[in-house]
Amino acid sequence: MTRQLAGRVAIITGANQGLGLEIARKYIEAGASVMLCARNGELLEAARDELALLASPEQKVRAMAADVSKEADVAALFDATLGEFGGCHIVVNNAGIYGPKGEIETVDWSEWVRAMEINVFGSILMCRVALAHFKAQKYGKIIQLSGGGATNPLPRISAYAASKAAIVRFAETLAEEVRGTGIDVNCIAPGALNTRMLEEVLAAGPQKVGQAFYDRSLKQKENGGAPIETGAELAVFLASSLSDGITAKLISAVWDNWGEWPEHLEELSTTDAYTLRRIAGRDRGLGWGDK
Repeated sequence: MTRQLAGRVAIITGANQGLGLEIARKYIEAGASVMLCARNGELLEAARDELALLASPEQKVRAMAADVSKEADVAALFDATLGEFGGCHIVVNNAGIYGPKGEIETVDWSEWVRAMEINVFGSILMCRVALAHFKAQKYGKIIQLSGGGATNPLPRISAYAASKAAIVRFAETLAEEVRGTGIDVNCIAPGALNTRMLEEVLAAGPQKVGQAFYDRSLKQKENGGAPIETGAELAVFLASSLSDGITAKLISAVWDNWGEWPEHLEELSTTDAYTLRRIAGRDRGLGWGDK
């Protein structure tokens, strides 16, 4: 991989395992310095030690345990990043949880709310604290991890589904707020990954997540799932100058031909393709439902 992120500094949340760890690895290989963030300090330190071995002398790999749903933790994380690296150019909002599994009237309400706090409020807090710095330097990349819940109903995993739809709409809205400032905001749909979240679903069993979703998850595990590297490579692309001007999009790492998007910037900036939109009857050939 070319070092297309040389000289850049990135904060990556949920970076101690799974996709967050893989994104951090790809960023370091691309030349970036990284601040890793996660709640589990023990796993975070192990991740930092592993990734530090990949860094060149001019790169830094640091880690700080933080809960992104807590305003004080987020502020401290960003202050520590500016103090350690002297700046920040990229924020990757990867931290997220499934939340409770089961029918909405039976799940623990505090766990449902907790999923919203981490998946939605945590990402928004990260954006809020980064924006003043990004606006001052007239440059910034905000990369939001999405999931299947953003575009499809997920019965019995309602907190996750609702939170992912909400955060994608927030990212699209934020992208419009900062359009023209040099800040790009995009979402990544990484595909069905075989990570700890898949193991959570299988451990919960069909009685909680539903037989159809359980069977699909079991098949995913057997087939290997989507390549985790693909989502991480898209995260590198969106953090690099190659993607400058691409903003307000929900991008599938697996299905979209995003590598060629820079050749179509004008079209991308004037179309609602690759965004969340309502499907009208006319879009499906139904002539009776629309005026």
